[in-house]
Amino acid sequence: MSTIAVYGGSFDPPHVAHVLVACWARASAGVDRVIVVPAWKHVFGKGSAPFEDRVHMCELAMATLEGVEVSRIERTLQESRTLLVLEALQQANPDAQLRLIIGSDILPSTPRWHRWDAILELAPPLLVGRRGYPVDERALAEHGLAEPPLTMPELSSTDVRRRLQNGESVEGRVPPEVAEYARSRRLYSADAEG
Repeated sequence: MSTIAVYGGSFDPPHVAHVLVACWARASAGVDRVIVVPAWKHVFGKGSAPFEDRVHMCELAMATLEGVEVSRIERTLQESRTLLVLEALQQANPDAQLRLIIGSDILPSTPRWHRWDAILELAPPLLVGRRGYPVDERALAEHGLAEPPLTMPELSSTDVRRRLQNGESVEGRVPPEVAEYARSRRLYSADAEG
C-alpha cells in the first residue's frame, strides 16, 4: 500500500518552506507521493491571488521534486473543506493510505474543524513545526502523534506578499520562478485587484 501525503494551504504565494515541507515528507516521513492542494477559497475569507495563479505558482515551486504533484481538486469540488478533499482523494486512490500534513500553527484549531475525528481516522496527521508555535506532549498525544515536529525555517506568505507589494527582494524566500511569475502578473503589487 502506498502512502500519500496531502498538503493543503492557500499557497499565496508558495515559498521555500512549503517546498521544504514537501521534500521532508518524501525524504523522511515514509511518503510515496505528496499531493499539494491549493485552497479554492481561503477558509478565513482573506483576499488572495486567483486560484489558477496560485496553482501555477505551486507547479513552478514543486517542479523539480519527484513524487510531488499539484491538484486542482478544490476547483472541482468548489469547496475548501478538508474532509471533502480527503474523501475525494481517497476515492481516487483507493489503495493508498492518506496522511494530512498540518503545521503546528494550526494544530490548536483542528478540534473546531468540520468532523476532525473523521479526518484523523482517514488521514492521520504529519505534523510540521513552525517557529513560535511549540507543541506540548499533551497536544501530541491528543492528535495521536508520537514525536515533536521538525521545525521549518521562519517564512510566511504574508511577508512575501508585503515584500512584493513594496518592491523588495524575495530572494531566498520563494523559488525564483515563483517570484518572476508573481511580478509578471502583478499579483501582489500595490495596484493589484483583490
